[in-house]
Amino acid sequence: MADTVAESAQAPAAVRHAEEVMGTVFSFDVRGGDPVAVRSALAEAIAGLHRVDEVFSTYRDDSQVSRLARGELTVEDCDPEVAEVLELGAEAERLSDGWFSTSYEGRLDPTGIVKGWSAERAARRLAAVPGVTGVSVNGGGDVQLLGTPGPQRPWRVGVSDPLRPGGLAAVVSASGTSELAVATSGTAERGTHIVDPRTGRSAVTDLLAVTVVGPRLTWADCWATAAFAMGSREGLRWLESLPDVEALLITAGDEVRCTGGLAARLG
Repeated sequence: MADTVAESAQAPAAVRHAEEVMGTVFSFDVRGGDPVAVRSALAEAIAGLHRVDEVFSTYRDDSQVSRLARGELTVEDCDPEVAEVLELGAEAERLSDGWFSTSYEGRLDPTGIVKGWSAERAARRLAAVPGVTGVSVNGGGDVQLLGTPGPQRPWRVGVSDPLRPGGLAAVVSASGTSELAVATSGTAERGTHIVDPRTGRSAVTDLLAVTVVGPRLTWADCWATAAFAMGSREGLRWLESLPDVEALLITAGDEVRCTGGLAARLG
């Protein structure tokens, strides 16, 4: 989980909103722009999230993904976003050597990529509003940041400590970049829910949490999931090989491991 922190006396006017969707809460913080235009775009972004839930939910028998999994629809019959997400999922599976997967127990399940992808898409939609200078979209603890919240004030994201409820393991700063994403996979909030694609069963590793920092939440969310399933040693080695990616890994033994460039993103 992560919390966005960005307060300044000189900060532009903010439009904030929290929406329950996809079984979690999406929090929006939009800085600058005409408030009427921002709220209109925000309404569109929220409607888009609910539409994504309708299309991709594996808990709805009538969703396009559920019907696709049962063979009642083809990809061509579905909304264009279905093909887009499945292509992204296939790329994530390829780049992770199969540690990320869009299937569960032999059934189509793109859940692992949908939330990050939809949060990033919503953030970019809001950032396109004229005059908007900064956007933060937090989808259940995974955050996409664009622009800045105020003059010379970067977005900052607190990363929860899985061993110390209420405490922070680190604070990530978006200083010096126009886009940054922070995604965490672990067992502290949702229990054991990450699957080892090799066995189809819950991943058993030495990790409690993996936080990935990169430009795009779509990928950061995937990489955190894949690295958690790998375990700390292989996960850290793989994350180090990815361009523009930094990470923080916390083991059940309270050991903290991080990629070589993470220190530059803390503050």
